Amino acid sequence: MKFSWKTALLWTLPALIIGFFFWQGAFSAAPNSTAMNTASSRMSYGRFLDYLESDRIKKVDLFDGGRTAIVEVSDAEVPSQLEGRPLRVRVDLPGSAPQLITRLRAEHVDLDVHPARNDGVLWGLLGNLIFPILLITGLFFLFRRSSNVPGGPGQAMNFGKSKARFQMEAKTGVMFDDVAGIEEAKEELQEVVTFLKKPERFTAVGARIPKGVLLVGPPGTGKTLLAKAIAGEAGVPFFSISGSEFVEMFVGVGASRVRDLFKKAKENAPCIIFIDEIDAVGRQRGAGIGGGNDEREQTLNQLLTEMDGFEGNTGIIIIAATNRPDVLDAALLRPGRFDRQVTVDAPDIKGRLEILGVHARNKKLAPEVSLDAIARRTPGFTGADLANLLNEAAILTARRRKEAITMLEIDDAVDRVVAGMEGTPLVDSKSKRLIAYHEIGHAIVGTLLKDHDPVQKVTLIPRGQARGLTWFMPPDDQSLISRSQLMARMAGALGGRAAEYVVFGDSEVTTGAGNDLQQVTGMARQMVTRFGMSDLGPLSLESQTGEVFLGRDLMSRSEYSEEIAARIDAQVRELVQHAYEQAIRLMRENREVIDRLVDLLVEKETIDGEEFRQIVAEYTIVPEKERFVPQL
Repeated sequence: MKFSWKTALLWTLPALIIGFFFWQGAFSAAPNSTAMNTASSRMSYGRFLDYLESDRIKKVDLFDGGRTAIVEVSDAEVPSQLEGRPLRVRVDLPGSAPQLITRLRAEHVDLDVHPARNDGVLWGLLGNLIFPILLITGLFFLFRRSSNVPGGPGQAMNFGKSKARFQMEAKTGVMFDDVAGIEEAKEELQEVVTFLKKPERFTAVGARIPKGVLLVGPPGTGKTLLAKAIAGEAGVPFFSISGSEFVEMFVGVGASRVRDLFKKAKENAPCIIFIDEIDAVGRQRGAGIGGGNDEREQTLNQLLTEMDGFEGNTGIIIIAATNRPDVLDAALLRPGRFDRQVTVDAPDIKGRLEILGVHARNKKLAPEVSLDAIARRTPGFTGADLANLLNEAAILTARRRKEAITMLEIDDAVDRVVAGMEGTPLVDSKSKRLIAYHEIGHAIVGTLLKDHDPVQKVTLIPRGQARGLTWFMPPDDQSLISRSQLMARMAGALGGRAAEYVVFGDSEVTTGAGNDLQQVTGMARQMVTRFGMSDLGPLSLESQTGEVFLGRDLMSRSEYSEEIAARIDAQVRELVQHAYEQAIRLMRENREVIDRLVDLLVEKETIDGEEFRQIVAEYTIVPEKERFVPQL
């Protein structure tokens, strides 16, 4: 344990104070102790008078204002007197007695009066001063130490100061070459860097660089990474702060921090201010039951004023990031504040391949590992997901004591990232066979339907909450999905419940299809209310946002009548029922191949997609299915 001199001082202060008072008490309790301790014995006041009468008192020294006397007595019977030494005794006098002094003088006794020393008063005064001084000194060092702790009591006067991290030249270690898969966003932001380095190129033709750039996209797509790349490329002062750091429990603190931030930015212009998660402070004003948060709204008002107010901020470029642009205030998004909104979306297959190439630079891959195959297998993965995928594969490789990452580790890492950790394989034969029929039901429907994604793998190895899994791999990135594809996906999701119903009977169906039923119901409702794929016509009956924004959506009226709501429920039920009946029909028509596949899956626990399709082709000829259109 490491102690500083301040810590040692704090520990020694109590000991010094206690020792000082003991020493002061001992010193003041015995004034004139040297002179008074010369007395060898005590004598009563009456005997003292008798000795005075008999003329045996030689000398008297008075102490303590006449309350104590040291008397020299001549007495031949005492041994010390026989040796020639005077006998000195102590006498406690009854008080100040002027007649006693008069009598001593009349008897010609050598009299000496010793005045009382004032050392006790002096040390008492010093004690009263030293203790507060030592206490104040200790408290000073305590507060000084706590002032170095973030949020400590020593920083009570710094509430209004900006907490932005400032770097004169932000050496983040990230450049535009390190950001892949979002080329459109990089091109937009490279203009910002060019303006900061060569502003005359734009001003010569009358161009004005945007004051603010808002990065919008799902989590993990690389918004913060882009900001780091801008900071690394620009070579200008860089301020970075989170939106939540503006808001405090005290009203006015957030607005004060905004003013302080822009004041520092003006002193270092041209510069960049990066505000991460700006939705924490930039939400719509006046939203919420009973009014909004006054502190947050005051902070937002100050931010709006600083970005494009009366004074303006020349040379300050603000970059913000959020994944909730729908809740931002409209005044924040207008031109003059955030002039541009750069969408940073999940990458396509080309982007995923570039991202994998960036993250594979420091990974040792086996020769058979194909980044293209990994990119095709990971639709919907963001840049953060792909980085985590290769990191998990590297961890598995080190755990298995291999020298390089192989496709086996890549496949296991994909399964772990998507579905969770691998669980203990099933032992119970009855449960294992039931789950095998459920998973084969999903896979057989997906293989026999033309518009369904091909099967990649069927496994009985538990992962996360799932006791078994069936993986489907889309052939390409699908931004648009047809009605036939949606119906095929619904039938495939209901294949597990259909297999349980056909093989074990209606009374033996299990709760394993609970998640499948939720997905199918949600898909069917979107087909009716959002995509216009029902006999209700091409109508969008529900908003795009699935979450309620408090104060805006909670108290809003329904967008359709009760009659339309009843018809929507009927259409959803009919779509789900048609998909379920189609899955049941496929189960009954292909019972032989299903039993063969279940036996193989129980034995091997995992069947690859290519092997699965070969076995299905041996038992049945997959017809060219016409587009499945339910009779509504």
